[in-house]
Amino acid sequence: MPYVNIKVTEGVTVEQKTQLIKGVTDLLQDVLGKAPSSTYVVIDEVALTDWGVGGMNVADWHARNS
Repeated sequence: MPYVNIKVTEGVTVEQKTQLIKGVTDLLQDVLGKAPSSTYVVIDEVALTDWGVGGMNVADWHARNS
């Protein structure tokens, strides 16, 4: 029973999430032979201020590097 947790920053559409879930499920079936009915995919959206890179939150990092 595969469990995949995808973490993304905010702004991902429902359509994109649907594509991610299907793509990951298909990949696990193709590569590992796992049944889609027993494959779980969870997508967590993380606020830009709750995600860090380069010693700062991503919102500040984007502002600084834009």
